[in-house]
Amino acid sequence: MANQHLILTVIGDDRPGLVEELASAIAAHDGNWLEASLAHLSGKFAGIVRVAVSANQVEPLKATLAKLVGLKVSAEVAAEEKSALAGRRLTLNLVGHDRIGIVREVSQVLARHAVNVEELATYTSSAPMSAEVLFHAEAELFTAPDFDARALKAELERLSDDLMVDITLGETL
Repeated sequence: MANQHLILTVIGDDRPGLVEELASAIAAHDGNWLEASLAHLSGKFAGIVRVAVSANQVEPLKATLAKLVGLKVSAEVAAEEKSALAGRRLTLNLVGHDRIGIVREVSQVLARHAVNVEELATYTSSAPMSAEVLFHAEAELFTAPDFDARALKAELERLSDDLMVDITLGETL
């Protein structure tokens, strides 16, 4: 029987053993843990996991995951992976004074340029030599092959002036 890929979203109060419980439930149904992004955020354990499991184990695995104590897990069948799409991969790094709206304004610019955000990591830190809070964002982006990087850079630079942030846009292979 063919394997199905499931995308699991997971959240619960953080405590030792949560990853082991999740991994054991997946393994008990002959599931293969493929990739994950897991984090501790303000006392919570949160993450997203992609697993492969035979089609006849999807529902039993979902039932087992629903019974995990102290962990809320939702499972969605993933769409078929398409062969690598033609396009360009970019990285975006942003550092600026923390304030409401930075992510919204940058993401609006990206959306206007039809840029897909594939990964986004953000955090705050204290500025050196001051008590100011800095906001950091690192993103992996995907665009069409004929994408106009100059136009995006120009708009991000205008935004950079308005938000008083440092934005770096680079292309990856």
